[in-house]
Amino acid sequence: MDARVTDGALVARLEAMPLEALMAEAAALRDAAHGTVVSYSRKVFIPLTKLCRDVCHYCTFAERPRKGVAAYLSPEEVLAIARAGAAAGCTEALFTLGDKPELRYAAAREGLAGLGYGTTIEYLAAMCALVLKETGLLPHANPGVMDAGEIVALRAVTASQGIMLESSSARLCEPGQVHYGSPDKLPAVRLETIRLAGEAAVPFTTGILIGIGETRAERIESLLAIRDLHARYGHIQEVIIQNFRAKPKTKRAAAPEPDLDDLLWTVAVARIVLGAEMNLQAPPNLSPGTYQRLVAAGLNDWGGVSPVTPDHVNPEAPWPELDELARRTAEAGRVLVGRLPVYPAYAREPARWLAPAVASQVRRMADAEGFAREDEWAPGQVTLPRAPEVLLPAADVGLARLVERAAGGVRLDPPEIVRLFAARDADYRHVTGAADALRRAVSGDVVRYVVNRNINYTNVCTYRCTFCAFSKGRSHEALRGPAYDLDMGEIVRRAAEAWGRGATEVCLQGGIHPDYTGETYLAICRAIKAAVPAMHIHAFSPLEVTQGAATLGVSLSAFLARLKEAGLGTLPGTAAEILDDEVRAIICADKVNTAEWLAVARAAHGLGLRTTSTIMYGHVEAPVSWARHLLVLRDLQTETGGFTEFVPLPFVHMEAPMYLKGQARKGPTLREAVLMHSVGRLVLHPGIPNIQTSWVKMGPHGAALCLEAGANDLGGTLMNESISRAAGTEHGQEFPPERMEALIRGIGRVAQQRTTVYRTVGNERQAASYNAPALAPVVQTKLRKRVAVE
Repeated sequence: MDARVTDGALVARLEAMPLEALMAEAAALRDAAHGTVVSYSRKVFIPLTKLCRDVCHYCTFAERPRKGVAAYLSPEEVLAIARAGAAAGCTEALFTLGDKPELRYAAAREGLAGLGYGTTIEYLAAMCALVLKETGLLPHANPGVMDAGEIVALRAVTASQGIMLESSSARLCEPGQVHYGSPDKLPAVRLETIRLAGEAAVPFTTGILIGIGETRAERIESLLAIRDLHARYGHIQEVIIQNFRAKPKTKRAAAPEPDLDDLLWTVAVARIVLGAEMNLQAPPNLSPGTYQRLVAAGLNDWGGVSPVTPDHVNPEAPWPELDELARRTAEAGRVLVGRLPVYPAYAREPARWLAPAVASQVRRMADAEGFAREDEWAPGQVTLPRAPEVLLPAADVGLARLVERAAGGVRLDPPEIVRLFAARDADYRHVTGAADALRRAVSGDVVRYVVNRNINYTNVCTYRCTFCAFSKGRSHEALRGPAYDLDMGEIVRRAAEAWGRGATEVCLQGGIHPDYTGETYLAICRAIKAAVPAMHIHAFSPLEVTQGAATLGVSLSAFLARLKEAGLGTLPGTAAEILDDEVRAIICADKVNTAEWLAVARAAHGLGLRTTSTIMYGHVEAPVSWARHLLVLRDLQTETGGFTEFVPLPFVHMEAPMYLKGQARKGPTLREAVLMHSVGRLVLHPGIPNIQTSWVKMGPHGAALCLEAGANDLGGTLMNESISRAAGTEHGQEFPPERMEALIRGIGRVAQQRTTVYRTVGNERQAASYNAPALAPVVQTKLRKRVAVE
């Protein structure tokens, strides 16, 4: 069918529909794509210049040159505004300015020359680069009409760009109309700028201005033009529906403003025309007191709101206070969520949509969904942020049904699990509360822990996992110390010392040393068992097992059987990272893939060797990968029953190579980290009964939060922790039984020591673990050629 016929029918339908019916259809579309979230950008407004070559009849932003007033903000003034915004927690630097004033005013040309630039957009690009470098704020540029080269130049230093279409009606440029005498307001010129931005893959903002003399049919035509450009390029990240406000001393000072019903009609029509996925915005400061109605009309974003600077385009309309905006949004049944100037869908694909330097900063500022991080916390840090206030009275009904099904043992699908990970406000409280209730039903109020010692026998590794700050090359001494390869005597000494301090387990892992073979791992087990026969050996990830079997030319099962005979008791389920090969191709391309990891776990379980299961999250992956990972674990547990516990390991970013190169996020947010334990409890039920929290990565206070959100295990005392310390965690190397139990009692729970496989620890071992003597200094044996011992 001819698109013009289809669009004509759509226009006729929309014009004939009652307002409430339009709003209901629009709201349903919005809910299908955006759920209960209404977003906003915390911004600082930088009016680089108020000179403009256009003469729009409603504008008070544009000014004529004035004697003694600089044509442009200086770099120092720009930075001062940006730094004030950064200090107030802003993430966006919104550059707004007049359109090419140098083409009209000598003062603009002279001002640019004095600054060392030829055009306004050249100066804008330089200031965007300066703000990005010096403050970390993400620039969004609204410079008006641009050519392809200007768009590309700005793309290198901005997260997003924009131009308001305002209207696609050329009639408004005729004599007597609002855009007469404004060459940059010709619709064809503005639509071409939007098109060129699509060709350059720029996340782009546009919108329409209503109440400036256009008809409703012309509004729909404008929205259809925007829709068609987005269908072609996929780059229009948001559409603003802005209502005209009459301003004194303008040609339209006495013009009527659109009423609320007219604004609601346009918002609803825009949602229907542009579709469910589009981000649709109406500025809250231009329609105070109408938030619930605007939400009901189908919007999902309030736009930029500044705690620092006024709205220079509409100075008569102050921004709402953010706390007040959150409350009013909650009254509409929605959760207010901060975003970056680049919307989540684009932030999640930085390689496609962002220049490298901008992409790196977006990753640092984003959470796993692509929204702005709620706070500055990251795994490994000591101080926890203040818990956000819960504003919604109850959880979403659909989410509550998912939680009920999961708690009943039903296997959820990936999209359903992703929905749980997106929980915020009352939804978050419901998910964590339900997980804690399930924990209580499964394991009671007992929190278990194991007295153990970590022994990392070498930090030399031939693999190049991009997240790892622990492994070294043969002579690499960067990060945290030189390369080492422990002497067998030192390994045995540490195991014996651990036994003397009440340990029941030694956990052994290390890099994949080029000289190691399967015989190396067998020799380690034999040596420890010879010296400390009763010590449980928890050792060798699926990566080490795969490598060891390959070096001996035997099957996984055959090698695991030999390890078991040599004294191996259980295996750590590390090297899993994210069991989604799309992610593994980025973070550990040369490591075992998902099927190979599962093959080791399956073979071990088949021999009666139980393993833990882990996830390392918060770097480059998205929640859908978390969902896939959990289902892989659930399905194998259904098959074998061999996993003892699930251990979420949040990514510690500080020294991780891929973070230092700008290729990763700074770990999960605190909300995401707690939810991993809660959702893990729900999704893995009833197969995996134990959910462990890592005090090394979460810290004692963070671990306590997880123990109140579905976790029932505090892991090991460790004695020596090297891997997370190398990555930059601030938490110590040992968490002795006295501190473990104080933490557990502090949240009203019962502490209990356990063995690796969750059996009771005898009185002698427990007595030896309390008030243990200080550890002797460790010896990190220098590198040498290792000869395997038969």
